Amino acid sequence: MDKVLKDLQPQLLWKHFSALCAIPHPSKKEEKLVEFIKAFAITQGLDYTVDAVGNVIIRKPATPGMENRPGVVLQAHLDMVPQKNSDVQHDFEKDSIKAYIDGDWVRAKGTTLGADNGIGVAAALAALESKDIEHGPLEALFTVDEEAGMTGARALEAGQLNGSIFINLDSEEEGELYIGCAGGINAESYLPYRSDPVQGNASAFELRLTGLKGGHSGLDINLGRGNANKLLNRLLWKAAQTYNLKISSFNGGNMRNAIPREAFAVVVVPSDKTEKFLQYVAEYLNVITAELAGVEFDVSLTATPVECPATVMDMVSQDKLLNLIYAIPNGAIRMIADKPEVVETSTNLAIVKTDGKQVEIMCLLRSSVDTAKEDLANAVTATCELAGATTILNGSYPGWKPNFDSAILKTMTDVHQKLYGKPALVKVIHAGLECGIFGTNYPDMDYISFGPDIQHPHSPGEKVSIPSVANFWEYLLETLKSV
Repeated sequence: MDKVLKDLQPQLLWKHFSALCAIPHPSKKEEKLVEFIKAFAITQGLDYTVDAVGNVIIRKPATPGMENRPGVVLQAHLDMVPQKNSDVQHDFEKDSIKAYIDGDWVRAKGTTLGADNGIGVAAALAALESKDIEHGPLEALFTVDEEAGMTGARALEAGQLNGSIFINLDSEEEGELYIGCAGGINAESYLPYRSDPVQGNASAFELRLTGLKGGHSGLDINLGRGNANKLLNRLLWKAAQTYNLKISSFNGGNMRNAIPREAFAVVVVPSDKTEKFLQYVAEYLNVITAELAGVEFDVSLTATPVECPATVMDMVSQDKLLNLIYAIPNGAIRMIADKPEVVETSTNLAIVKTDGKQVEIMCLLRSSVDTAKEDLANAVTATCELAGATTILNGSYPGWKPNFDSAILKTMTDVHQKLYGKPALVKVIHAGLECGIFGTNYPDMDYISFGPDIQHPHSPGEKVSIPSVANFWEYLLETLKSV
């Protein structure tokens, strides 16, 4: 596998990406990768620093004759989203990513690939190592924990960076330049419940809703993909009313910034209603398959008999939970008025988890308008309060306000025209890029973001285009030369 990836062009970039795949680096567990980056800097004889949270900054002197050019910071985050299919055995803290070539794409076997943001990290390392490219003073900033809390960006202190131009390498559409992004906030809600003993003759089943695409909770939120938590709750809500279903456990989703692809529940139904309940499960699968036709193609819903659990959720709490999940907003809430193809405000009902005493419900709310983000947070909080759940809002981060007069935007627009004979598309992205946070301590930086084609990030379907990576590298080198 490694040898094949290393043979791709540009070879230096793919060499580093192959090395990243071999090093476990899920969010909040980037220590091994930080050590790898430090060892790289030492091997290359480059100056580096590591701050208290693990962010690494490496500095490379300018090409002779270009010392007076503006300093450029290349930035990428070290962590990856750990998502896998339920039938895949993989420990993201111990196992390497099994990357492979599929035509013009690189994928991973049953897990996220980590091209988000491993390709950006690999490009920055390649730029630092290369001896035959032209550039002014160069810095590379590698941040930790972008996907799970933007901890690295928040912790970066003023005065650590010297450059005046900041190029974020974390975008996922070739030919597009991003100059603004949405802010976000986490809504964590907790609903207490009592466990009651199972009574009477009853049959138990494990419901497994799988096969959905999932994806990035910002970039893919308006594509009409199924939310596993919402879809399974819909079945439970109806079956509770019609077949006296009782819930023993409900667990769906595992990352706040990924659309949940799978959800599972252990349920109990009276034995005399078992046959009709199973018929309903089959009918419900047909219903959602028809509703999601053209978007989801591999939806699976099974009801497997299991040993009857000792307890189930008390009925009052169960009713509150099912109504609450039904009522919590999910998906695109509003589009940008003068850019109707771009989402302004959205929410992702990402996680539902029971532990025998309480239900945890986590949503990630996004908006490019801070007041709209606050309003949506209020709406989720108020909805949860009606059900008796307590909501904690945390992890808020600002959006990144576009600067259409940016000097680096003009440079990269001109370079794109020169290389490819057409202008780059200038966009604002409905996702959380670290640029908005960096702007707090570095308000005078000139920010921009770009990257290659990466499809289905935050899901096991993630893949990166090989030809697009070559173009991305070419574009980066010509930009560094032209600043």
